[in-house]
Amino acid sequence: MTQQPFELPPFYMPYPARLNPHVDEARAHSVAWAREMGMLEGSGIWEQSDLDAHDYGLLCAYTHPDCDGPALSLITDWYVWVFFFDDHFLEIFKRTQDRAGGKAYLDRLPLFMPMDLSAEVPEPQNPVEAGLADLWARTVPAMSADWRRRFSVATEHLLNESLWELSNINEGRIANPVEYVEMRRKVGGAPWSSGLVEYATAEVPAAVAGSRPIRVLMETFSDAVHLRNDLFSYQREVEDEGELSNGVLVLETFFGCTTQEAADTVNDILTSRLHQFEHTALTEVPALALEQGLAPGELAAIAAYTKGLQDWQSGGHEWHMRSSRYMNERARATSPWQGLTGPGTSAADVGALLATAGAERLRAHTHVPFQKVGPSLLPDFHMPFQVELSQHLDDARHHLTGWAGRMGILQEGVWDEDKLRAYDLALCSAGLDPDATPEALDLSAQWLAWGTYGDDYYPLVFGHRRDLAAARLTTARLSACMPVDGEEVPAPANAMERGLIDLWARTTAEMTAEQRRTVKATVDVMTESWVWELSNQLQNRIPDPVDYLEMRRATFGSDLTMSLCRMGHGPAVPAEVYRTGSVRSLENAAADYACLLNDVFSYQKEIEYEGEIHNAVLVVQNFFGCDYPAAVGVVQDLMTQRMQQFQHVAAHELPLVYEDFGLSDEARAIMQGYVTDLENWMAGILNWHRKVDRYKADFLARRAHGFLPDRPPALPVG
Repeated sequence: MTQQPFELPPFYMPYPARLNPHVDEARAHSVAWAREMGMLEGSGIWEQSDLDAHDYGLLCAYTHPDCDGPALSLITDWYVWVFFFDDHFLEIFKRTQDRAGGKAYLDRLPLFMPMDLSAEVPEPQNPVEAGLADLWARTVPAMSADWRRRFSVATEHLLNESLWELSNINEGRIANPVEYVEMRRKVGGAPWSSGLVEYATAEVPAAVAGSRPIRVLMETFSDAVHLRNDLFSYQREVEDEGELSNGVLVLETFFGCTTQEAADTVNDILTSRLHQFEHTALTEVPALALEQGLAPGELAAIAAYTKGLQDWQSGGHEWHMRSSRYMNERARATSPWQGLTGPGTSAADVGALLATAGAERLRAHTHVPFQKVGPSLLPDFHMPFQVELSQHLDDARHHLTGWAGRMGILQEGVWDEDKLRAYDLALCSAGLDPDATPEALDLSAQWLAWGTYGDDYYPLVFGHRRDLAAARLTTARLSACMPVDGEEVPAPANAMERGLIDLWARTTAEMTAEQRRTVKATVDVMTESWVWELSNQLQNRIPDPVDYLEMRRATFGSDLTMSLCRMGHGPAVPAEVYRTGSVRSLENAAADYACLLNDVFSYQKEIEYEGEIHNAVLVVQNFFGCDYPAAVGVVQDLMTQRMQQFQHVAAHELPLVYEDFGLSDEARAIMQGYVTDLENWMAGILNWHRKVDRYKADFLARRAHGFLPDRPPALPVG
């Protein structure tokens, strides 16, 4: 017997698995269907014995315990197809490291998922194409157009991002933890699985399908499913197949720890994601329903979908415990439901589960604010790019002071001219865009001032008053200050509204309606993320690490900065290029570097003087139970790896994107200029943090507390 590389940890699984009574029907149907599609004898991939051993009928019967027989059979066919695809792609393209062939293979598959069912599809050339054509035609007539679009996108992501895995195998490259979680969602297929949960239970209302709470339900579900799979499949994937996309291997490499320690940490992250799922379902989803005025039927659909995701978690765990595909020989002895027997009872020791879960939940809510931590510890930051400053910096400083005064930013009690000088936001803009015209530099500095002011204002005013309602109203009114198609703009009631109306008019005057819509969405994401921070603040809840880092990009305004940068690129670069995984990976790596950099510099300001809980160093301290210096070391390592990933994508992945899209020389030059813009962005932000007083201990001692506004912002009545 092959020795196990680690002992499976005890899993948090509070929902006992239930078995669909139509399991035998689904098993029999899936065998006949797989043979009809050409997936068994003669495929070179599977024999019937392989399909029987994997037992996807059992997987689907556990993960969809309440649907009827025909629905369960259809869902099982989908899972047979996706696992066959995974093994087929492995044998034909991953083992041979044939990226060109793999891309050609993947490019054809979307043709078998037409939005219009009357559209003709090509003649299938292999079992994967035959299976997809059959499944699509059998599934989508029962679902809405909105669901079809979402499920088609999830399926394409699942298929296309396999090239990312193939590229990493070609280079012998192991992803960093943030990159891995993001890409695993696409490659691992759980977002795709959540679409089938909707098929089995109820469709999520289109009006809220893209909202943060529904997205977080899907993403936490996805992460937990994938991380659990990584634990069970490490031996097969890493030791047998040479796979590099496994969370245990990623953390083993990042931390330089033992395989057992990495596995335990993966399980801790898995547990944290499940806690985030439950927190979102019980706090954010009800608030969303109230804000959107959802009808009873829509509420019932969301509840059924949420329960379906829970069923998938427990059922997927049970299947991993039973399937011959995975390392599970000693798992049962470590995690039985004490005193219980029967299907679904092997998920966890209930007593230990409740005690551990309670302690972990409590830890997230027990941070004591305003602890004295001393000056922020500043490590040796990895920065391979040189900063350059605009020659128009001094003029931009002068113009910014005048603009802030005219907008009322210096009169509301949050900032005054002394603070504005200490923050020197024109210096940041001068580094971000050293070649900017004087007008563009002024506009950039004023956007930075507006965003930084709002970021300071929300916690100082709404947080201290615990006034979430006023924050939500303010956020809604700010959105109304950005007309897309000639809508009436409200009369400004405060400095934030006055400043945004001014910036919006000057920034978007020459934009198309679609471009205005894009920029508005990025501002909305930023202001709504400030409300998310307030919600956590009121609960004194340190965020889950994955949720924190992803929301940090929004609170930092990263998407706004990048969207404004892209607007000048013109039609030479197709919009689809910016939606590729490689470009998004490039942007997210740059954004994370800047966000983490800010958290390191602002630690004393936020923890000691502001009672803040949204700081990556604190999140690491809370999650790992380590001290401040150790947490800074973890954040520094992550920053370094995000920077190295940025450079890797720019050097190795973007050229492949250029080839895939057949970009012209002009478009390639524009994209290379965009890479340079992001390099300047990171170098300029580091330079700004090092130079300004905003984060320095002596300035904080003198001005951190400042003066608190004696009234909330002016808002119209009625």
